[in-house]
Amino acid sequence: MARRADTIELAVLGLLHEGPMHGYELRKRLNLMLGWGRVLSYGSLYPALKKMLRANLITEVAGPATTATRRPRITYEVTPAGTEHFQRLMSEVGPTAWEDDNFDIRFAFFSSTDMEIRLRVLEGRRSRLQERLARVQGELERTQAEVNRYAAELQRHGVESVEREVRWLSDLIKAERGGDAHPAPAPTPHD
Repeated sequence: MARRADTIELAVLGLLHEGPMHGYELRKRLNLMLGWGRVLSYGSLYPALKKMLRANLITEVAGPATTATRRPRITYEVTPAGTEHFQRLMSEVGPTAWEDDNFDIRFAFFSSTDMEIRLRVLEGRRSRLQERLARVQGELERTQAEVNRYAAELQRHGVESVEREVRWLSDLIKAERGGDAHPAPAPTPHD
C-alpha cells in the first residue's frame, strides 16, 4: 500500500510539471484530484513540500509580497531531479501503482506515461478489483440471510461500484489497445 506522503509527492510533481504553483493552488488542485473523501490539509502538504525541497525535487521562488500579509508569495517549481524522479515513479508498475491510494493520482498523469506502462497499470487495477469483487460477492452470498436489509443494500452497492469500475477499466484497456478511439465517459472510479 502506498504511503500518503508518497502519493502527495507524486501528485505535487505531476502538477508542477504543468507549471509553477504556490501552496494554495497546489492544495486546491490536489483536493480536486484526491476527491471529496480524502481532503488534504496544509498540515500534510507543507511537510511534504519541505521534504521535497530537501531532496532537491522542487525549488522555491519568492515572488512579490502580498498586500494582506506583506510576505513574499512562494511559488514551487519542479527541478530536473524532480522531473527525473516523477518519470521514474510513473514508469513503476506493481501493486502500489494500482492500489486505491495511488491509482487515481497515477491515472491523472497517464498522458506522461508510455502506453505499455498504462496498460500494465490498468490491467493490474482491473485484476485487483476482480479479486475484490469475487471476495465481496462470496461474502454477500454467505451473509445475505444474516444481515439486515440496509447492510445487505450497502454490500450490493459495493458490488455494483466495483463492477462499474471493472467495466470502465476494460473500456480503457480496449481503447489503449486501439479497439476504440473514444471510450465511453468514465464513471467515478471509487465509491
